[in-house]
Amino acid sequence: MSALVVESLSVVFGGFRALDDLSLAIDAGEIRGIIGPNGAGKTTLLDVISGITRARSGRVVLGEAIELTRSSEAEIARAGVRRKFQKPSVFPALSVRENLEIGCGAGCPPAERPRRIVEALTIAGLESQADRLAGLLAHGEKQWLEIAMVLASDPRVILLDEPVAGLSDEETERTVELIRVLRRPDRAIVVVEHDMAFVEAVADRVTVLHEGRTLYEGAMAGARTEPRVIEVYLGR
Repeated sequence: MSALVVESLSVVFGGFRALDDLSLAIDAGEIRGIIGPNGAGKTTLLDVISGITRARSGRVVLGEAIELTRSSEAEIARAGVRRKFQKPSVFPALSVRENLEIGCGAGCPPAERPRRIVEALTIAGLESQADRLAGLLAHGEKQWLEIAMVLASDPRVILLDEPVAGLSDEETERTVELIRVLRRPDRAIVVVEHDMAFVEAVADRVTVLHEGRTLYEGAMAGARTEPRVIEVYLGR
């Protein structure tokens, strides 16, 4: 069953067509990698899904009934779509635990909050940092904290925008394990990344975007041998 369906989506900024009649479907339980050269439309796609950018035409449907292109950012978040941005968006003056409290969201039942926070701390490996100010964390730890904040809301769809940017090889490997743990049969995970080894390690399928359209969709191994993908992206 599809968790997220993008149908004939187009986004235009001035004379630039960032997304051009793009369609794709992401299944529940799937980790989908979105890759492609700069300007391909990857971040724009996440912006539309999360309500930051409005499409000129087309639609994005969550589950079977919720049309996200007609919803506000707050409504989309409440519906279960949560996003980790390229640059870690944590609250530096608050503790790790307080950041997770915020991540839970206003709609989280009070009785559920302690369990969700402990679960998010454990999965992110931040139990020992729970009372530390988020601003004092290392870059990699901030990345994991923001993923944990997303997780604390118990989302149906997780959008991860460059989750290993600036991380060491060891930190990247730890992030691979973290994202694998986030997988759930009723949850879809969308990962935008430039690190191809990382994408291959976590993604079930990849969608390669070029000039706002789908250039290739399938296994990462197939993308590596696809002539068009090599020409516009991997060969650069």
